[in-house]
Amino acid sequence: MKHLRQIVTKAVIAKGKKRTESCEVLCPPNTPSSILGCWVINHSFQSKKHGKYVEVVGKFDINVWYAHHDHSKTSVFTETINYKDRIRLHYRDSDSTGEEVHVRVIQQPNCTEAIIIENGTKFQVMVERELLAEVVGETKVCIQVHEQDFEEEWAFNEESSSSSSNSSSSSSSSSSQNHGHDQSSSL
Repeated sequence: MKHLRQIVTKAVIAKGKKRTESCEVLCPPNTPSSILGCWVINHSFQSKKHGKYVEVVGKFDINVWYAHHDHSKTSVFTETINYKDRIRLHYRDSDSTGEEVHVRVIQQPNCTEAIIIENGTKFQVMVERELLAEVVGETKVCIQVHEQDFEEEWAFNEESSSSSSNSSSSSSSSSSQNHGHDQSSSL
């Protein structure tokens, strides 16, 4: 005879992923001669669910190491970039309660290209990032239950122990009287 039972559990009920490429234009204080390096650091973000989307609001710092004054000096120019991403969710189970949003970074913001533009006065930096959003909620799963007419046998190793709050001399005399036989096994 088959029986079905419903179990309430927490599970991933929706997921979404978004890869973003952005073009950032930066204005350094000195006219650059060349770019010596570019890196993106200090990425942080917060997320919140809005309907069938997760909105991620974050920021990161772009650092451009560059030469200026006809390659006679170098500097690092840093600018904080704010962003807002909307990640569309794809639901597996829409009938759920108690939703939690978890966002994980698949690809940290990373510089893919940095060039000098606009008559040699600005930097154009291409940055890519990728985020994964998961919504965890309470949902129901059905399991099939088989009734058993008997209980499975359990194999037990018999163990015994004795304890005494008497002094060590009385416990040694009682153990000498046992001659290695366990008296508690008769219980």
